[in-house]
Amino acid sequence: MTRPLAGLLVVAIEQAVAAPMCTARLADAGARVIKIERPEGDTARHYDAAVHGTSAYFAWLNRGKESIVLDLKVADDRRLVETILGKADVFVQNLAPGATERLELGAAQLTCRFPKLVALDIVGYGRDTPSGDLRAYDLLVQAESGLCSVTGSPEAPAKVGVSAADIATGMNAHAAIVEALYERERTGRGRAIEMAMFDGLADWMNVPLLHHDYAGRATLRHGLAHAAIYPYRPFACRDGEVVIVAQNADEWGRLCRRVLNRPNLVDDPRFASNTARLTYRDALDAEIVPVFAGWTVDEAIARLAAAGLAWGRVSTVADLSAHPALRRISCEVPGGTFSLAAPPLHPDLATATVPALGAHTDAVRREFH
Repeated sequence: MTRPLAGLLVVAIEQAVAAPMCTARLADAGARVIKIERPEGDTARHYDAAVHGTSAYFAWLNRGKESIVLDLKVADDRRLVETILGKADVFVQNLAPGATERLELGAAQLTCRFPKLVALDIVGYGRDTPSGDLRAYDLLVQAESGLCSVTGSPEAPAKVGVSAADIATGMNAHAAIVEALYERERTGRGRAIEMAMFDGLADWMNVPLLHHDYAGRATLRHGLAHAAIYPYRPFACRDGEVVIVAQNADEWGRLCRRVLNRPNLVDDPRFASNTARLTYRDALDAEIVPVFAGWTVDEAIARLAAAGLAWGRVSTVADLSAHPALRRISCEVPGGTFSLAAPPLHPDLATATVPALGAHTDAVRREFH
């Protein structure tokens, strides 16, 4: 079956996570992605050697791409890039602020020369803001956006355990490119796009932001407990933990009557609404904790399921690896075959190859000479 973006040519000058996440999604959908690397390669190639000698980051986000090694300051290599861009549909870059503009490869510069091109610059902060020239990495943006301030334990903030800012940016960039390609179908023209990492996480932070701006309320850190819905947290059983949630009055009633066997709690004024339960969360914990402490995890899950309530285990990465819901795809790196979690847009993706550095340089030179 023909994939939805088959026939599109994407050129990427990319590194680390944000831009490679975007172009991996495009490659999964059938686009041809030519990844331009420096002689030393994408920085993510050198983070570790976990997957048969290839970095886990690089193996994750570079399947199905072609790697060519060029020096953009060398005239012949620069001419080759211009030739490829003349035939390309999409260009993506996430170099340091100003780097592509100095090379005359910024999105706005390119769309002037190639009007049908959809060109996207990934930046740390919007360049029309006072922070526009700042360098940005994932942890820095997590911290600057306030995400760390609402993540972690009451005693200390924490970063999200994966590259949240980069991933959010790559997903937003992918969506923006698909929108621009759809628009091009109507207008015949491409578009220059700027995608800021900070904007992506600021959007994620809208609920704490609205609470601050309009309710004068700070969002506190509660570890694995939800800051705005209660009860929504793990409770310890005899042999582990189970996460429970009561998001509305009906779920709260079923939790009290059918799981806790405490119908008197339903109308207790301390717990009669979500706002009240947040205010008296410590008192509510005193009612719930002893009940779950008497059960095994399986016994707790059986009671929750019988009441039609959602539940979850606090899984480890080892648990994820064996999880019955985990879909996997197979990929190849120069050192062998590996499997990874399937991309949600294309969980049935056929085996894809992660390229060695410069594996396609000669072939692309011949093609676009």
